[in-house]
Amino acid sequence: MELSAVLTPAEEGGYIAYNPETGTTTQGDSLEEALHNLQEATQLYLEEFPLTSKARPFLTTFEVVSNV
Repeated sequence: MELSAVLTPAEEGGYIAYNPETGTTTQGDSLEEALHNLQEATQLYLEEFPLTSKARPFLTTFEVVSNV
């Protein structure tokens, strides 16, 4: 099963990994570790709560005005 992963730099270092289909979130010191941890967390989640929807999230970008 192919799922989505959103990886962002963490303020304290490393990366935060998020799977929008399940809501699972984890972190790691490197991109590879964060993705591996997300795979494990999502697998455990899916064992308890199988996905019922086949819909994929739609990822886009938008801009906001910064007052900083």
